[in-house]
Amino acid sequence: MSAPLSSRLLRWFDRHGRKDLPWQQALDDGRRDAYRVWLSEVMLQQTQVATVIGYFQRFIDALPTLRDLAAADEDTVLALWSGLGYYRRARFLHRTAQICVEQHGGELPRDFDALRALPGIGRSTAGAILAQAHGLRFAILDGNVKRVLTRHHGIHGHPGESAVEKQLWLHAETHTPTSRVADYTQAIMDLGATLCMRARPRCEDCPLAGDCTAYRNDLTALLPNRKPGKSIPSRTTLMLILRDAHGRVLLERRGPQGVWSGLWSLPEAANPDIAWRTAQQHAQIDDAQMLTPFTHVFSHYRLNIEPLLFDRATAHRGIADNPQLRWCSSAELAALGLPAPVRTLLQTIV
Repeated sequence: MSAPLSSRLLRWFDRHGRKDLPWQQALDDGRRDAYRVWLSEVMLQQTQVATVIGYFQRFIDALPTLRDLAAADEDTVLALWSGLGYYRRARFLHRTAQICVEQHGGELPRDFDALRALPGIGRSTAGAILAQAHGLRFAILDGNVKRVLTRHHGIHGHPGESAVEKQLWLHAETHTPTSRVADYTQAIMDLGATLCMRARPRCEDCPLAGDCTAYRNDLTALLPNRKPGKSIPSRTTLMLILRDAHGRVLLERRGPQGVWSGLWSLPEAANPDIAWRTAQQHAQIDDAQMLTPFTHVFSHYRLNIEPLLFDRATAHRGIADNPQLRWCSSAELAALGLPAPVRTLLQTIV
């Protein structure tokens, strides 16, 4: 094809691209808000646009500016993030906002190296902020872009491998135009999300099909190569739901290490005997009811959860003196950062 890849993508974007996403809202000077771009980029990591929109709007309604995010307490930030998973990203957002207030005048810096130095901002996220908010020529390489470029150039090997990723970055930088950079970055992401999908790509509608190596050689089902598989281990835990006569539930803040670190969750136990002893340490109890078990899948293991309900528990006095424990009403639960499976579980009984 004689026309550059970027020109074909931009023509396609003008007709079919997504231009009404909430983070594309322009400021008075016509630019996009760097804070919104940044927030959307972090939320969109491993999460689809359709899922993110609701979370994004709720987050922006509560914390409309970077300074608002910096001033918020961690529980508020985690509660707004609850359901998106990967809570470390929310903590990085919070800390980065605080650093920007302390060191960058309450704004995300416009310098690439300064952005990369902030917690949770990698090469692609920094490029997206500068390209979409400021129109600067920086490449991006998220999951959708990797898939488009891998197929177009016929690159074999898993995109997460360093040698493959290096090739992809070279192509990403080569194809990024000098003008309409914000539209181009959105266009190539949109192409990957709406046409060049992992399964059943719509190659007949793609503006790049004419010189796409994967399409020409019938490799779209093979590329990108999948990551070599390995078995995912499982573990089982009992989650203790202590509910008092007022309908309040006992929560415990998790430690700084491990999964769901720092979030409010339910006390856990490895077996029924430990579960009873743990429950008795926190409250006076009479009986327990085993609720329906379920499984929550993380990226690296499966967690089999067996909920154990201790109804009409009477709190011991010492609970009030322990900052890592608290009795919460259903209204208070909504304002806390809870792991998604814990929130879903409590919504079925509270």
